[in-house]
Amino acid sequence: MLSRISGILLLCASFCGPALCSPQTSQPQAVTIGAGAVPLAGPWEFHAGDDPSWASPTLDDSQWERLDAGKSWAEQGHANYTGFAWYRRTLDLIPGPGVSSNVALLIPHIDDAYEIYWNGKRIGGYGKLPPHPVWYLNTGAQTFNLGPVRNGVLAIRVWKAFLSSRDTGLAGGFAALPVIGAPQSIAAWQGNLNFDWQREKLATAALYSLYGLAALVGFIVWFHDRSQWILLWAAGYMAAAFFEFVLYDWRFLWPAHIAVGLQQIDDAIGNISLWFLLCWLLDLRDNRRLMQITRMAAIALLALAAVDASLCFFSWPSSHETSSQIADAFVTSAIVLLEIYSLVPIAVAILRKRKVAHSRWLVAVAVSLAQVAYCVSIATAQGNRYTHWTISRKFQAPVVNMGGSVLDILNLADLFTLITLVYAIYRYSVETISRKNTLEQEFTNAREIQQILIPDELPEVKGYLLTSAYVPAQEVGGDFFQIIPLKTGATLILLGDVSGKGLRAAMAVSLIVGAARTLAETTTWPAEIMAGLNRRLFGRLQGGFTTCIALRIDSAGNCALASAGHPSPFVNGVELPLPGAFPLGLLLDTKYEETIFHLAVDDHLALYTDGLLEARNRSRELYGFDRLQTLFAKNPTAGEASQQAIAFGQDDDITVLTVTRLPIGERSTTQVFFPNFKSTAA
Repeated sequence: MLSRISGILLLCASFCGPALCSPQTSQPQAVTIGAGAVPLAGPWEFHAGDDPSWASPTLDDSQWERLDAGKSWAEQGHANYTGFAWYRRTLDLIPGPGVSSNVALLIPHIDDAYEIYWNGKRIGGYGKLPPHPVWYLNTGAQTFNLGPVRNGVLAIRVWKAFLSSRDTGLAGGFAALPVIGAPQSIAAWQGNLNFDWQREKLATAALYSLYGLAALVGFIVWFHDRSQWILLWAAGYMAAAFFEFVLYDWRFLWPAHIAVGLQQIDDAIGNISLWFLLCWLLDLRDNRRLMQITRMAAIALLALAAVDASLCFFSWPSSHETSSQIADAFVTSAIVLLEIYSLVPIAVAILRKRKVAHSRWLVAVAVSLAQVAYCVSIATAQGNRYTHWTISRKFQAPVVNMGGSVLDILNLADLFTLITLVYAIYRYSVETISRKNTLEQEFTNAREIQQILIPDELPEVKGYLLTSAYVPAQEVGGDFFQIIPLKTGATLILLGDVSGKGLRAAMAVSLIVGAARTLAETTTWPAEIMAGLNRRLFGRLQGGFTTCIALRIDSAGNCALASAGHPSPFVNGVELPLPGAFPLGLLLDTKYEETIFHLAVDDHLALYTDGLLEARNRSRELYGFDRLQTLFAKNPTAGEASQQAIAFGQDDDITVLTVTRLPIGERSTTQVFFPNFKSTAA
């Protein structure tokens, strides 16, 4: 009986021994390496999980699942799977006639990082596998050298990053068939793939390069003229679109979590720039409530973007998959809700019936369409591996195909926005140039008026030497002085300073000089002239004011002086004490006092505006009262005094008038330093 059992066992061993004693691998695929490359179609052995021993050529993979490498594992029963998995394939490589013995392998694309093993030996990889993974967006085809032709087992270790809230769950592993062949054939195949990709991206690359170029021009122009805020916001919006393309759509090998994190910040900057651009375009920047809300929304969006970027930088590569996905979904939802804020300025402009150029409304329409399309595509992508919505994918599907170069709906919306933006900025530039020309003409007219109002020749004042200097800080100034002969034989000298600079101050000067000459026909007393000017200026200076001093002087040296908040004059280098008084135009019923004094022969009186006192050097140090006392102690002419301040550093309009009493019988003389309006305009 025992001998029969032994015989049966021996017979079984003769049939089953090979199977029991040696590992079972898949049947080898014969591949002839000829002039061309060969796609490795057909079934590959597939196993989820990870074990370094799975690279061994002697591994028994007969029980592994078989998948097609032309499709992702998600499309073959492993939807939403992330983490490690292995592919294996046993190959019998047969060299063709006249072909090199070396063989190369091309991997078009694998999600997300992988390593290649040939007969158990690692020959290369792409990205970095956990525990510190690194993977890239938009990776191109990679090639690996397998060495001389021989039989062997090709094993590929794949790691798929965990899914974000927008992932469909339909990716993982191979995205296209790997290709094997002679190195020259593989290089040609890779070149064709790269060419096809570049051709497909050509239209979008051109579009967003135009965005980048327009942004660069906008920033340069804004740095040249910081008042052109509309150019800054337009440049910020276009720069954000350009950098999003660089981060997402071009092969610059940004680590995926870095690229996605930076994209959140970039997207926030683009949206904020868009909000302020719309406020400027639709003439809403004077709406304080809207601008305050816009600033608050900008701060909130930047904060959310920073949180979202932090999730990408620190949580995405980690093992906290579920918590990171939940946080990502909540933050993304909040961001999407904020991003549609761009519709708020448009709605406000419509409700308030803002009348702006049609080019600006075109921009509003374009950015509204683009923003709505973008927000819908992002919103409908949230959790679509559970909802199975395909709306977001339709936004990314090619709509225009120009010889292999494609544009989707979002690209077309951005193209329309770029065209309208460029047109609006062109129209804005034309309007700005027109306004500038008009303003320059107004300044020209103001200079002509001042040439009439500011005397370029001084009337002789009997018994005195008069010198004057008038140096405006801009093309037109707010300082003024008048020398008005009176019927009594005395002379009225008026000198003052209107708050502010430029055209508005110049127009106020016109009003003051006209009113003063009218008042001088009815009264010769400085206090009465000050009071009359104050009444006429009250409520007409738009919140401004005017300091002024009026001096009546006769040939005997008798002087009466009234001041309206103006700096006190100097007599022989000593400041003349004056009672305090409000400037003109502030209070309606202000009373002004007169100060009576006498000028003896050779006495020197100096009147000036605060532009002399407030000159600043390059260190922003004021000329100051001490230097002023030292200056007037030398009894300078008006020209000498003003030149001292100009050399120190002029910061405001400067006007100086000096009066020196001459000995009896000596001829009265005058001396004028400036005005030279033409040289100022140049």
